[in-house]
Amino acid sequence: MSIEIFYDADCDVDIIKGKRVAVLGYGSQGRAHALNLKDSGVDVVVGLKPTSATNKKVKADGLESVATSDAVKGADVVMVLTPDEWQAQIYREDIEPNIKEGATLAFGHGFAIHYGQIVPRRDLDVIMVAPKAPGHTVRNEFEQGRGIPDLIAVAQDANGGAALETAKSYASAIGGGRTAIIYTTFKDETETDLFGEQAVLCGGVVELIKMGYETLVEAGYPPELAYFECLHETKLIVDLIYEGGIANMNYSISNNAEFGEYVTGEAVVNESSRKAMRQALKNIQDGSYAKEFIMEGAMGYPSMTARRRNMEAHSIEQVGGKLREMMPWIAANKIIDKDVN
Repeated sequence: MSIEIFYDADCDVDIIKGKRVAVLGYGSQGRAHALNLKDSGVDVVVGLKPTSATNKKVKADGLESVATSDAVKGADVVMVLTPDEWQAQIYREDIEPNIKEGATLAFGHGFAIHYGQIVPRRDLDVIMVAPKAPGHTVRNEFEQGRGIPDLIAVAQDANGGAALETAKSYASAIGGGRTAIIYTTFKDETETDLFGEQAVLCGGVVELIKMGYETLVEAGYPPELAYFECLHETKLIVDLIYEGGIANMNYSISNNAEFGEYVTGEAVVNESSRKAMRQALKNIQDGSYAKEFIMEGAMGYPSMTARRRNMEAHSIEQVGGKLREMMPWIAANKIIDKDVN
């Protein structure tokens, strides 16, 4: 299946510059979108609860924040960047009663629309602009004069074809057109994004690192060595893959490491892993995972809270914290500063 790709030259950034954009939420993605839009000359307001401590960060960044409902009232484009599990309630209480007729309702991820958590008013254009990186990276790359590829989609075109052009313009303004703006669907973005996170990027990689570390420590090796071999050097390998693909990484490593990759990799990640991945994808496609996640949020995140505590207490985190203190160059180049972003 071919895909359509746009660049800055294909986008009219004046479209979004002629509109007032309300960014709802000021987490990783919300901050990046709002500041990138501002730097591109767009009129931006941030919507937050008046009691949110995050209002201080918005003010420190030189932006205006108001109550969510008030931000929506004056906006031509409302970008929803709050946690997925809160979006249905925010739409019912703050967006639908206040958003102007014919406005554009935008999302940074297709979850709430694809799984029917939100059924937008028929007069609204409904679009998605989803940068393919964490918000901290989206902002950092933009500040360096670069950009992150963005996925865009249109779920509802209520105003004569304007929805796609608005999505392209918005993506260009946050830096997507500097690399690639890829036209897709809410369904495909949602399902592939969830699968990638669960099976590979977050779930798969984290469990592989932990299991490797635990195997070495259980066999009597020093935790410090286990940390370096199973966590620290992961970045070095991934950077080589990111730069030029798997073959590029294999070119850089030793023959010994490459041979070990071939004879051991498939023994560790094998057909049972593939079976688990296929089941994970099925759960995403049929909505089972979405229901489980929404229920978890509705109950106050009991399982996730417990798992977070277990992860924080894990030996790999304790050892890693001490080792990273010995490597000041890591902190000097850190992407995440919890006091700022």
